[in-house]
Amino acid sequence: MDLKEEDILGADIGRHWYYRSKAAALRRAVGRLHPQRLLDVGAGSGFFSRHLLAETAAQSALCVDIGYPADRDDSVAGKPVLYRRDTGPTDCDLVLMMDVLEHVDDDRGLVRLYADKVPSGAHFLVTVPAFQFLWSGHDVFLEHKRRYRLGDIEKTMSDAGLDVVHGAYYFGAVFPLAAIVRLATRGDTTPRSSLSKQGALTNALLTAACAIELPLFPVNRLAGLSAFVLAKKP
Repeated sequence: MDLKEEDILGADIGRHWYYRSKAAALRRAVGRLHPQRLLDVGAGSGFFSRHLLAETAAQSALCVDIGYPADRDDSVAGKPVLYRRDTGPTDCDLVLMMDVLEHVDDDRGLVRLYADKVPSGAHFLVTVPAFQFLWSGHDVFLEHKRRYRLGDIEKTMSDAGLDVVHGAYYFGAVFPLAAIVRLATRGDTTPRSSLSKQGALTNALLTAACAIELPLFPVNRLAGLSAFVLAKKP
């Protein structure tokens, strides 16, 4: 996940409408898998894997990020969370890449690298920012390389040797407003985040809008701010 956004939101990240809603979509996307051992790549604080440990039957998380100053161990709900700068082969059955692939030059190569570390049958859940026409100073600030259409990220996963199980867009409810704002300021790519702390009312309204959208999330291949893809190692 984007460390710069974590720095902006700080302790409020779990209450922010965007991260609360994305975590809910993640639970829905992997709910039928009943994962036990999570590998969270580019994890930052491990927000999403920690959320799954707290809210599901998942039993452990291995968070990998080259930005960690040192390896350390932690726990959530009595379940181990290991923070590591790197990892070798692992028996993790669900790999999370939450807003990671847009940061690297070789997205297929990164997926292949971790596909080689996990057993056959392991699933990958990947999220990326959607639609290149939404490119803005927000992407520049976060040091993105690209944004994706759903078909693009599905092809990335399949080119990396995985079988695509399902893909969908999310944040369709707020997509029209975001598109209007991004298109109106398209010529301005001054680096700055469009994510900020919000008041209780704004958080409640936007969280509710995304919650209403959630039942349609699995069939939304039309539009959204994020693309979700679930894939499986043959």
